[in-house]
Amino acid sequence: MHQGLFTGLGILFLAIMLFPVYWMINASLQPSGNTLTADLLPLNPSFAGYETAISQQGKNLLTSLIVSAGTVLFSLAIAAPAAYALAQFRFKWINIALLAILVSQMIPGIVIANALYTAYNDLKMLNTIPGLILADSTHAIPFAILILRAFMIGIPPSLVEAARVDGAGLVRAFVSIVLPISRNSLITAGLFSFLFSWSDFLFALTLTTKPDVRPVTLGIYQYLGSEVSNWSAVMATAVLSSLPAIVLLLIAQKYIAAGATGGAVK
Repeated sequence: MHQGLFTGLGILFLAIMLFPVYWMINASLQPSGNTLTADLLPLNPSFAGYETAISQQGKNLLTSLIVSAGTVLFSLAIAAPAAYALAQFRFKWINIALLAILVSQMIPGIVIANALYTAYNDLKMLNTIPGLILADSTHAIPFAILILRAFMIGIPPSLVEAARVDGAGLVRAFVSIVLPISRNSLITAGLFSFLFSWSDFLFALTLTTKPDVRPVTLGIYQYLGSEVSNWSAVMATAVLSSLPAIVLLLIAQKYIAAGATGGAVK
């Protein structure tokens, strides 16, 4: 009986948490574009909102995809060797470096954004995709280092030493031995880096002042002011912006579970 009660409560809580997502999809299919008169079920669905969203926000979605993909590549390129060094090398400053990484994650984003704005203005990097990639990576790299180090600390040094005996250099051994073994943690760190960048609003608001380079989060924010009478287009944009994250989570869920717990058990 207790099991059935807990199951029922779980289903109820899940339905409550997912109802906003359902209503977002439902509102995006309303032909009137007005959520106040929307039916509980989209019995007469209309895809006009999606046509408007793609035509007006398609460029912003593409910008977000490019920035997020670039953030993943740049973050992993920096975080993977850094995490391996912190995991395998035994130096006195390792603990200090880990503390510095933790402290870097505690710095408010608005502080980093304001500092980057001043630097970007001098370097002519405002309203640029590389500028957004670098900004988003400041949040993704520390987290990726911690995730990767938790796994790499359990890699036996003898594996790399065997590769070195066979004639491989440090870089070759790292690429050929360490990275394939760390696949699950790399996917986990990469996915979180993607999500950090995809959902970023603060850096997009601070570091972009022109519509040429505008992520979809900022596009939705500015979209609300001009499309308050057509909520189906706004909700359609929100649905489209949610799809990449949902698809990636569904594809990589088994790797996430393995990568997140890979360093928990020795």
